[in-house]
Amino acid sequence: MHQRIISLLPSAAEIICLVGGQPEMVARSHEDDFPSTIQHLPILTEAKTRFTTSADVDRQVSEALSQGNSLYNLDVDQLKALQPSVIVTQDLCNVCSIDLVSVQRVASKMDPKPEIVTLNPTSVAEVMESITTVGTAIGHAGEAAKVRTELEGRIQKCKDVAAKAKKDNPDYKPKKVMFFEWTDPIYPAGHWTPEMIEMAGGVHPINPPGIPSKRVSVESVVATDPDVLIICPCGLDMSATRKEYDILMEKEWFRDLASKATTVALVDGNQMFNRSGPRLVECTEWLVMLLHDRPDFEPVDFPWERVK
Repeated sequence: MHQRIISLLPSAAEIICLVGGQPEMVARSHEDDFPSTIQHLPILTEAKTRFTTSADVDRQVSEALSQGNSLYNLDVDQLKALQPSVIVTQDLCNVCSIDLVSVQRVASKMDPKPEIVTLNPTSVAEVMESITTVGTAIGHAGEAAKVRTELEGRIQKCKDVAAKAKKDNPDYKPKKVMFFEWTDPIYPAGHWTPEMIEMAGGVHPINPPGIPSKRVSVESVVATDPDVLIICPCGLDMSATRKEYDILMEKEWFRDLASKATTVALVDGNQMFNRSGPRLVECTEWLVMLLHDRPDFEPVDFPWERVK
């Protein structure tokens, strides 16, 4: 049976295309920009917030959520007109994409009702599982199994490098990483990213694996005494990330932190790390490159910049 698939989540669009469902996609969210071959599809969502600075977006988001408002508009008429058979969405973060309740409300009034597939991964294993979930829902289970095996093999290679580094050096000390998922206020990485840092042989003292990102103080960041600083703000591309880095460098505490660190890197936080999709494997490979000086692990065209 030919499906009519709508993705309302960037990582879902990536998975759908990876398992061979792209020809059956009929619409996407405004953030579904990868692969570029889906950019002609109609867009069903738009953000109500506008990016200005980190601090200002934080204010806009807090205000909307405290009033119980969604941060996104959904084009209900167009969604209904497209008569989807499957809608893939999420229920993990109301700040990142359209919320599940808004989608369910529309779908419940449709005839025939589309199947809603909800992805809420909080770990790398759950991201891998979501590939199987999506593949099965859209009738591409075979391709999904192949893709998943290949990705899991690449993760294993990353873990092997970390294990060998520990084995070969009795005095091995994992590098302490401070990963900024937002810079003002400071939100360190959460969910799968600290886990990936550990898979690659580092540690993320400020927030351990599996815990959602939460606001932290400057003092607690400084107290972790990090070797590696990664600036990768959720949803920001490289040019916006560079601006946020420049703003950080105006602050004495950050300049001190950066001068003590051995490595400072800026990453495109729209494409990498903050999307719970297949490219988290590339991000883990990139971490291996960064933490172990292994250029052979650097993914092709990975969007980042080494500042130090």
